Amino acid sequence: MVDKIRSLKIRSQEVTEGFRRAPSRSMLRAVGMTDGDFDKPQVGVASTWNEVTPCNLPLARLAQRAKDGVRAAGGFPFEFVCIAVSDAISMGNEGMHASLVSREIIADSVEVMMHAERFDAFVGLAGCDKSLPGMLMAGARLDLPMVFVYGGTILPGHLGDRALDIVSVFEAVGAALGWDHRRRGAGGDRTQRLPDRRLVRGHVHRQHHGVGGRGARHGAAGRRCGAGGRPAGETISPTRAARQ
Repeated sequence: MVDKIRSLKIRSQEVTEGFRRAPSRSMLRAVGMTDGDFDKPQVGVASTWNEVTPCNLPLARLAQRAKDGVRAAGGFPFEFVCIAVSDAISMGNEGMHASLVSREIIADSVEVMMHAERFDAFVGLAGCDKSLPGMLMAGARLDLPMVFVYGGTILPGHLGDRALDIVSVFEAVGAALGWDHRRRGAGGDRTQRLPDRRLVRGHVHRQHHGVGGRGARHGAAGRRCGAGGRPAGETISPTRAARQ
């Protein structure tokens, strides 16, 4: 069994075997490895966990479970994290120019870590638009054993029996702007437009429940993923969303 596990050391023997690797082993001891661990395959556990967006908040807990699984299977896990930006926050401002670039940065950073540290395999965890393809791009480039874990879907919020997601908020903003224009044309003043703004704020407070990936926040597809009580494919009218 020990020989079988040692055979899984595709690359990590380059940092653990022989007297020339004593400096490497001393660094590895400082992060928790012991004599009995140097014969184990080393597995990178890469995630895009951060506190910037709810899409990635669950990943720290999932990474811990992944490390438990690696240890149970006879490997030694090393966790590291990558960046991840929120499209939903950066959309409509200068920050959106960084969104697509972040996908390449995620892929590059995972590849750099895996290559530099000579890990034998990795578990990739991601939870939003650019981190999902970024993590998979890294896996394709590395051509090493990999397990990919999606962080899970955000549950929508509810207003009465209506499911609300981030798309609902964008639709409400558009509908409120439409009402603004029509009221201006009819001679309405700013005071008349304030109720629509309050309704938009209400949608923001109710739009989602909990943390997870972007799947449940995009229109009809999200409503098929646990919106509760609405037929698959049914959408919410932007005008009705703004009014209610």
